[in-house]
Amino acid sequence: MPEQERADRQGIAGKGTYAASKVINALILLNCDQSGGRAERPRTCDIAAMLCVSERKVDRVKKKFVQEGLELTLSRQPSKCKYDLLIAGRLEAQLLALSCSAQPQGQARWSLRLLANWLVELELVDSMSYETVRQALKKNELKPWWKVAWVIAPKASAQFVAAMEQVLDIYSRPYDPKHPVVCINETPRQLIRQIRQPIAAAPGRPERHDHEYERCGVCNVFMASEPLAGGRLSKVTERRTKADWAVLVHDIAATYPDAERITLVMDNLNTHTPGSLYEAFTPPEEAKALWERFEFVHPLKHGSRRNMAEIEINVMASQCLDRRINSIETVRSEEAA
Repeated sequence: MPEQERADRQGIAGKGTYAASKVINALILLNCDQSGGRAERPRTCDIAAMLCVSERKVDRVKKKFVQEGLELTLSRQPSKCKYDLLIAGRLEAQLLALSCSAQPQGQARWSLRLLANWLVELELVDSMSYETVRQALKKNELKPWWKVAWVIAPKASAQFVAAMEQVLDIYSRPYDPKHPVVCINETPRQLIRQIRQPIAAAPGRPERHDHEYERCGVCNVFMASEPLAGGRLSKVTERRTKADWAVLVHDIAATYPDAERITLVMDNLNTHTPGSLYEAFTPPEEAKALWERFEFVHPLKHGSRRNMAEIEINVMASQCLDRRINSIETVRSEEAA
């Protein structure tokens, strides 16, 4: 190394008027200098340990010094990677159309390299780097490898619109204790037993569960909620039969003894029918008297997201039941808590 360059670096490293990054880079270059009177070349790991930086940092400084010179190496401006921006105009539009189309057979999704290769395969360009493809997709906020679960609306129909309007009109009613609006939903839960005792969490280490488990059957959780009043009624059953649903309806009626008529919003399951009341309760007069206290409202199939009880039951499932529980008794006690 020339004496002048070595003197300049020593001056930077020895004065406290320079930025820390510039001082560190100067110290790295000084310690890498073989002409500084050392018998052997210092190792990268020794330099990194002495200056408390990573070995990659040392390697980057050395590479930058060789490629860009001393002045740029000591400056705080990062070196900019230069890529040939081959995508513009028509080619960019073709790339976006390709990334939004179906992926080739044998591929689960589009990737940057796959898109670059296909641009060459289709003879749209002679060569293309995946980094150029990445920049074009980033500019257009497009990530073709992402997929999210979504409720895709069915084909519009008069019946679907009528059911949607009915539910929305019901939700817009003012609060009336004589005519409460109650939404019900249900979810099956698998009962799972731990085979090995989990390892408790510790600083820097999350709680650990063994991947093996034992299935202990299933149970069902009902949720009834009155959105305007903030009331909730939940029930854990062994099955999800017509009789179980009928008992839930009976419990809801008992919860509102002074209500003249209860509007019940629920999904389109084959158990959610007045016939279930007649199968569960005898004589028929008892079932009819119970039925007459309710107004049953069913959002159309694939429109169950309009049932507000789904919000309640999802919150309960994520905050209370999202873990391994091995018995229905424990589910009932946890749900009650």
